[in-house]
Amino acid sequence: MNLISSVSKASAQSVWMAWESLFDQVTKLRSASVRKYGICKLVTRRHHGKSVECQDGQWIHRGDWVGELHLDNRQVLQMSKELGPDRAALMTARMLRRSMKQISEAMETDAELMQVQALTGITLLHRGIIHGLGFELHPLDSKGFRIFSTYYLRLLMRVLHPVGRERTKQNAPKLVPKMLIMTRESLLARYAKEGLS
Repeated sequence: MNLISSVSKASAQSVWMAWESLFDQVTKLRSASVRKYGICKLVTRRHHGKSVECQDGQWIHRGDWVGELHLDNRQVLQMSKELGPDRAALMTARMLRRSMKQISEAMETDAELMQVQALTGITLLHRGIIHGLGFELHPLDSKGFRIFSTYYLRLLMRVLHPVGRERTKQNAPKLVPKMLIMTRESLLARYAKEGLS
């Protein structure tokens, strides 16, 4: 990457981080709470989509409380700069597992989180970084939201990932956003056994 490209990338990343800070403020206004667990932000809000049947037989209905997971992209970007993309990906996966353990413990002790029926999220990285964490993958039902999420998350990858532009070009057909779901029961069953370490 030449100097001009490096400067352009850094500028784009700064703009994106500023946008995320603004988005975080808007999210706080539209949600019951936003909490931080390691590399994850957990947004407590009502489920607004269609009813979803999960693999354990539980249903998530419109109006149910869910915990919406968001990666802290500022941390991910910093690790990528310091460690390189491959090591940063491994570190992110480990930190994600640690965050899931922390959330699992909070779901059993925090009065507000006790009403949360499931964890949800939207990601392009369902083939890699969330492997082994216990999430189910569901298609996005809304065509409009699916198109928006595809462009938004691909742009995010292009801006934040060191070789994001090349990756989005080469793997575009595979970079389709999916909805992640893990019911409260599945979360507690999976991570209560592991404990906090």
